[in-house]
Amino acid sequence: MDRRTLLKAGVAGAAFTAAPYFFTRPSMAQGKYKDEYKLSTVVGLPFPWGQGGDIWAKLVRERTEGRINIKMYPGVSLVNGDQTREFTAIRQGVIDLAVGSTINWSPQIKQLNLFSLPFLAQDHAGLDALVQGEVGKEIMQLVEKNGVVPLAWGENGFREVTNSKREIRTPADMKGLKFRVVGSPIFNDTFTALGANPTQMSWADAQPALASGAVEGQENPLHIFTAAKLHTLAQKYVTRWGYVADPLIFVANKDVWNSWTPKDRDIVRQAAIDAGKQEIAIARKGLTPDDQSLVKEVAALGVTVTELTEAEKNAFKQAVKPAYDKWAQQIGIDLVKKAEAAVAARKKA
Repeated sequence: MDRRTLLKAGVAGAAFTAAPYFFTRPSMAQGKYKDEYKLSTVVGLPFPWGQGGDIWAKLVRERTEGRINIKMYPGVSLVNGDQTREFTAIRQGVIDLAVGSTINWSPQIKQLNLFSLPFLAQDHAGLDALVQGEVGKEIMQLVEKNGVVPLAWGENGFREVTNSKREIRTPADMKGLKFRVVGSPIFNDTFTALGANPTQMSWADAQPALASGAVEGQENPLHIFTAAKLHTLAQKYVTRWGYVADPLIFVANKDVWNSWTPKDRDIVRQAAIDAGKQEIAIARKGLTPDDQSLVKEVAALGVTVTELTEAEKNAFKQAVKPAYDKWAQQIGIDLVKKAEAAVAARKKA
C-alpha cells in the first residue's frame, strides 16, 4: 500500500470513529454545555407563571434527550428575591434562563412600561393584539438590543386590586389606603393619582406586610389570590378592574444561547413557544366570559368580589389620566399610539 493510499485510509478511519461521537453527543463535542442551566421565576409551581417555567424545562430536557438540563429557581432566589435586578442578572450571566415579567424588567427597558399603562390593554383580546402584533415584535427587538435573547410570550394576567378595609367602586374609595405595589415607578404614580398610599416592595416581603397590616392592600392577577391564599392575609375585598396586563417573556442569556448548537437553539425556542401557549391557557382559566369558575372560587372564600361597570371603570381611567400621559411620554408617543391603535382594532371574543 503506497503512502497516498495509507493517508486516505487514515482520514476515512478518523471520520468513521469521530462521526458517531459528534452526532450522538453534540454537547460533549462542543465542550460548552453546562450540567445544569438556572431558570429564574418570581413564583413557583402553585402559580401559572411557575408552571410555565416547569413546562419549558421539561420540554427542553425531553426534546434535547437530556443535553440541556434546566433547573427552576423560584422566588428570584438567584438575586436574593429582588425582582427588579433579574434582567441585569440575566444579562450578566448570573441567570441562564428566565420567565420574567415586563413589569419587573421595566427599570432596565423603559418601553416595557407600555403594558403598565393603566387601562390600555382592556381585555385578553387587547393583550393578544399587543403581544402578537407589530408592538410585540418591537418589544422583543428592544429586549434583544439590551443583551438578552427573547424567545416567547407568556402571561401573568390582568391585575386586580384587593384590600382589607372596604369595597372599592370609585377612586374615592382608594383614598388613604396603603397598597403594596411592585418596584416600577409607574405604579407609584398610578396609585398616588387615585389618592392611595403606594409602597414598593418585593412579593416575598408583601405577604408578611399584608399579614401584619403594615399594608392594607395589593394588586395582582386573581389566580395569585387563590394560590397565595390572600384571604388568610386579611384581604376581604377584591375589585375586578383589569387596569394593567402583565405579559411574561421567556428569555435566555446571550452567551448561553450562543454556546448551543443551532439545532438545540431551535428546540429551546420552540419549547418556549409551546410552554408559553400552555401557560397562557392556565393563567386565563376561570377568567373568560364563558368560564368564571376562578371568580366564583374567590367569592366562595367569603371574599366580596366587585365587578365594575363601564361607567365606574371610566371614572378610574379619568383619575389616572395624568399618570398615563406622563408615562406615555417616557415610553415613547409613537409606540403608545401604535399600541392604542392595535387595541382599538382588536377582535373581541
